[in-house]
Amino acid sequence: MTGSLPVPLQPEDRAILELEGATVAGHACKVVVLGEGAPATEALREAVGDRLARAPELSRRLVEVDGAPAWAPAGSVDLGEHVVAVPVGAPLDADGLRREVARLFAERLDRSRPLWRMDVAPLEGGGAAVIWRTHHAMADGTTAMRLAREVLWDAGTVAAAAPAHHPSAPADDARRRAHLAGFLRRELPDRGRSPFDGRIGTRRRVAFAALPLGPLHDAARAACGATVNDAVLSVVAGGIRRWLEARGGRLRTIRLQVPVSLHHEGDDAANRDSFFCVPVPLDEPDPVARLRAVHAAAALCKAEHDAETLEELMSGLARMSPELQRLAARMEASPRAFALSVSNVVGPREPVAVLGAPVGALYSVAEIGRRHALRAGVVSLAGTLHLGLCADPALVDDVDGMADGAEAEARALIAAA
Repeated sequence: MTGSLPVPLQPEDRAILELEGATVAGHACKVVVLGEGAPATEALREAVGDRLARAPELSRRLVEVDGAPAWAPAGSVDLGEHVVAVPVGAPLDADGLRREVARLFAERLDRSRPLWRMDVAPLEGGGAAVIWRTHHAMADGTTAMRLAREVLWDAGTVAAAAPAHHPSAPADDARRRAHLAGFLRRELPDRGRSPFDGRIGTRRRVAFAALPLGPLHDAARAACGATVNDAVLSVVAGGIRRWLEARGGRLRTIRLQVPVSLHHEGDDAANRDSFFCVPVPLDEPDPVARLRAVHAAAALCKAEHDAETLEELMSGLARMSPELQRLAARMEASPRAFALSVSNVVGPREPVAVLGAPVGALYSVAEIGRRHALRAGVVSLAGTLHLGLCADPALVDDVDGMADGAEAEARALIAAA
């Protein structure tokens, strides 16, 4: 942003803003669990204020210019409204923390202020949790990690940089047409009903799981040359399989949407991503066989650059016919296109701290969508993958059991491989 003039939202950010409605809050959340020596709310507020200039996004508010949304400088930011203490009667245990995250997640951020807030809650046994909500139009997962590096982690943190983007470039028109045809065959199969398809409400329930990054990476590679991302998709699907079986339900295949960051290294875009979809066999009880199927499907999507193809297709449609682009976007957002989104963001590779207090866990919670009552987010921290599940409890009960199932599937895959 240059000077004090409002800057229109980028198309990606505006599209995300337009998803917000009566039942969709539109924000994401990072739950930072601090250990011994966790700072008081006042100390954290002062520290964030001292570093706020490093993250100019946090000093902008949403305005409207000629009927279109834009970012404008907020002037002085009242940090007393952005870094606040959770009014709890006693320190929270694990279940109490999940309930508090769900309660805050269902609330709306104040649009008259910059669209972020940190709620600080004391934890049973010592420590505290920083429940940091940011509007998704302001920051995607990669951007959120950059903001954490700028205003939250202590100096000296070794954090992952935004991944480099390598777009596809078919050599000629014939190859491009064949490439697009293959993409459409993968994206427009005979798609069944999602088990999470329903009219969502305003309540949320969240659950957390921890997966060992190193052993999972090694097991995936030993089993079939798969990646840790493939393993994440497989174990999340396995947790869903266990959840369905406990309810007497069965599903042959589930389609998982995989967001792909298209950030260039060093860019400051709020949202720059696309996705591809992976079919996962839920009728396959063997964790290694399921992983092989996931790896084969995901490898094809990556080799054919499906995420970049989708971005090019949507951009081209937007230039030719915005109405056609909106129709295509609605089709891609349908519960028949995918059952749930599973995002995986690279977090700090080494341990980090906040004002000297070690960060023991870092969970990502992303908002569900219309007719998508479940969403999964994974972020890594110093050798652990932290899984956050967000659900509408009226449509998805016992999401805690689903998280436990994902942990069990990870153990089973590591043992089998």
